[in-house]
Amino acid sequence: MVDGKTTEILGFIRENPMLSSKAIHDGLASKISYATVKRVLTRLVLDRLVVAVGRGRGRKYEMGPAYQLFYPVDPVQYFEKEIDEREIRPGFSFTLITEVLQQVDLFTEAELQDLTELQQKFEEKVSELSKAEYGKEFERLAIDLSWKSSQIEGNTYSLLETELLLKEKETAAGKTNAEAIMLLNHKAALDFVLENPGYITPLSISNIKDIHSILVKDLDVDRNIRKRRVGISGTNYKPLDNEFQIKEALGDMCELINSKQSVFEKALLVLVLISYIQAFGDGNKRTARIISNAILMGSEYCPISYRTIGSVEYKKAMLIFYEQNNISLFKKIFVSQFEFAVNTYF
Repeated sequence: MVDGKTTEILGFIRENPMLSSKAIHDGLASKISYATVKRVLTRLVLDRLVVAVGRGRGRKYEMGPAYQLFYPVDPVQYFEKEIDEREIRPGFSFTLITEVLQQVDLFTEAELQDLTELQQKFEEKVSELSKAEYGKEFERLAIDLSWKSSQIEGNTYSLLETELLLKEKETAAGKTNAEAIMLLNHKAALDFVLENPGYITPLSISNIKDIHSILVKDLDVDRNIRKRRVGISGTNYKPLDNEFQIKEALGDMCELINSKQSVFEKALLVLVLISYIQAFGDGNKRTARIISNAILMGSEYCPISYRTIGSVEYKKAMLIFYEQNNISLFKKIFVSQFEFAVNTYF
């Protein structure tokens, strides 16, 4: 749950920027103690949601550039409102990619330290594996990822049925041919990434299209950049509907991601932004998950299966990013699933 005191203080600063801690305390409607106000402000500055300007008694507070991205959102409360009742950001935001995300680091130093320690653990584990053992573990992760990624898109294969399909080419009774193809395409895309670890470096529109083509092969999905409007179920967010603007957004995204130094930032950004841009008629989120893993694998980082994330939880985090450009919930999913992968595979 989001701390109610934090929410109130953030809301007050948003409406009343450049006030001192004392003025913020005096202006709050509820009786939050001055000591609590100062403690919350210190945490908000560390979390980059608020910026402190000046020193000592002259210090004043205003919203930071990271507020839009990281403001704490309670998903239960957020989705209590029906789709037409939610206030959302108006359409696609070019400035999110070209300005906001250019200025902000997605992970704090503490978060990066934790992720780095997990990566070191992964490297130690891999160093003890033979090539055959590594291949066996990667196959296990690939099966889990193919299953979960497809399940998020509505595929009804179970994990066991997926394993039989990918290992033995045994299709499941009562399932459609398209479901089997979707799963097989996931495995083909992951095998391609494993065999071509540097393929998406640097990231380009061309290699995004190539991965998408592998994922939608033999499915009734257009491989080209979308030329018409597309609707997303569960939200009133409207992606771009102009082919040239879509290409421009993809180009801006590639430039942003290629400019980032952190592999973790690159992987998280591509995960949410390919989904946000919706460049293709279908298969966008699948493409995002595979390319995000390709970025990790290209730098010899642990890939992610998303096995333990619920499909509804994943979709809700994505909808909040669509509607509010808020990445906080999706970042939690990314971090927790990276930790799960390091501790589960290899």
